[in-house]
Amino acid sequence: MTDPINRKGLRPKFWENISLRNLTSDEWEALCDGCGKCCLNKLEDEDTQDVAFTSIACRLLNCDTCRCAQYDIRKQFVPECVVLTPETIGDVAYWMPETCAYRLLYEGKSLYDWHPLISGTAETVHQAGVSVKGWTTPEFEIPEDEWENYVIEEPGT
Repeated sequence: MTDPINRKGLRPKFWENISLRNLTSDEWEALCDGCGKCCLNKLEDEDTQDVAFTSIACRLLNCDTCRCAQYDIRKQFVPECVVLTPETIGDVAYWMPETCAYRLLYEGKSLYDWHPLISGTAETVHQAGVSVKGWTTPEFEIPEDEWENYVIEEPGT
């Protein structure tokens, strides 16, 4: 199989030997596995910081592609959307999905075999059952005071 990562001009296996702070912007973006779990609305206990995922997706999530429909300008539509950077990962890693590459690398762990950087294809995240493809509910369909009724276990954990 041709290594699609090298065709994108990224350093080979950069995630294994370059710190998050030293990644290029393209390498940083390539870490996203496309699962869409970060776009699920979450409920957080303010006292314990325990985070519960819901099956309710951000209004900008395309549930077929598991990608943000307005990624580059998402803060215009969803001001509370977190822009993840090497500088902010330490503050938000606890609520990122347990399978998220950003969180895994921040915690000194390895990527899963289904991650597109390893498998060479974006489809493996869906084939592994780790993505939210096809089963979320758009947030505008559920009143926020009912979100507790939609708490789920994080897919793929």
